[in-house]
Amino acid sequence: MTHIQTQTEWEEEKGNQILDYVKGRLYTDFRYMGNALSGFTFQGNEGLTMFATNGVDLYYGPAHTIELFKKNELFLTRAYLHSVLHCIFAHLWIAGGRNRDIWHVACDIAVEYVIDHLNKPTTKRILTFKRMKIYDAMEKNHIISAAGIYGMLIEDYYELLPQLAQEFITDDHRFWPDEEQKQQSEFEQKQIQKEWEQRARQMQMEKERSGNDPDDGERAMMAAVKAQKNKRNYSEFLKKFSIRKEELKADPDEFDLSFYTYGLKHFGNMPLIEPVETKESKKIQEFVIALDTSYSTSSGLIQKFLNETATILMQENAYFTGSRIHVIQCDEKVQDYIEIKNLEQMKQFAEGFTIQGGGNTDFRPAFSYVNALMDEGIIRNLGGLLYFTDGRGIYPKQRPKYKTAFVYVEDYDEEQVPPWALRIRLNEDYDKV
Repeated sequence: MTHIQTQTEWEEEKGNQILDYVKGRLYTDFRYMGNALSGFTFQGNEGLTMFATNGVDLYYGPAHTIELFKKNELFLTRAYLHSVLHCIFAHLWIAGGRNRDIWHVACDIAVEYVIDHLNKPTTKRILTFKRMKIYDAMEKNHIISAAGIYGMLIEDYYELLPQLAQEFITDDHRFWPDEEQKQQSEFEQKQIQKEWEQRARQMQMEKERSGNDPDDGERAMMAAVKAQKNKRNYSEFLKKFSIRKEELKADPDEFDLSFYTYGLKHFGNMPLIEPVETKESKKIQEFVIALDTSYSTSSGLIQKFLNETATILMQENAYFTGSRIHVIQCDEKVQDYIEIKNLEQMKQFAEGFTIQGGGNTDFRPAFSYVNALMDEGIIRNLGGLLYFTDGRGIYPKQRPKYKTAFVYVEDYDEEQVPPWALRIRLNEDYDKV
């Protein structure tokens, strides 16, 4: 029997055709984004009046999309690109412990800033006064990323959040993974994120290969991609300070569910085997963050470094319960020491950070201070020391008993760094994130 197409089926068919057309229109202006623009599977959803994505599917309301296409094609092309850029910038997966409502506004502003500066027929529109004001503030403070905008919103625009949300909302974030969903499908979410990281890298390479001079929006887009790559590198770097340890947590890989359910079925509330109550994990237990607080180091950069470190520790679930972080401020002598016992304390310390120092740079007092804390038994399971600095100082000659890494915010003299020290150079766009 021949199937007679329903109204709903027709609308979804036409909706998919419209999205293919929109994707093609964007490709004519952004050929280097071909793989990223094709990263979604289209899924009709009658309850939506805006696009929504989980990183795999692009959900849309078919009937609404058809009507919108008739009236405002430009909005559709911008909205499609908006969802793509959320994934390119990894906004779905890097919220960490941030307030979700404010984070969503920050992400929308970050994406719209890029789109509004792309001088292409598929994206060009007149800026509203509100957009001009927030963009001026971003440029004045050298901020391009959602993380930087998030801090700016809290500090300077908290009272205006409802108006800014209304101004910049373009898509629906209901399918973004929250913390609970992340725990339930952590492997799947990481795989989706990696796929978008690959698309971002390919987009960057294709743009560089084209040889065309980028406009303001493309420069902002590539800078954001580069900054996100730097954060991934730093995240991997932090894992060098982790140790293997058993923690109280059910291990699904070591638990045979069949015996458990068989007992419940045949013997009432008596499972034949209990879940394994411990799981071996590789996380950070105890480490030291030393901060170069000499006259040549920016307080703002130190605060951003602390915020980024706290965010990574939270979103990567890289921290054992009961772990400790020791933070030392040091210029030519130790100026301050604080022991942090949980991530909430770390977050509060980062947000309220006040620099203490301003003298010359000598790394040696911080190492001597750590050695004294170890001798006194205050530090017992040190995973390593992370020293944030501009690199212009006196290094210790003797190798310490613990792993040591220097984190540089600018170019440094490689010959001056001791051979036993690990090192990572945060990219030149770090002060803009």
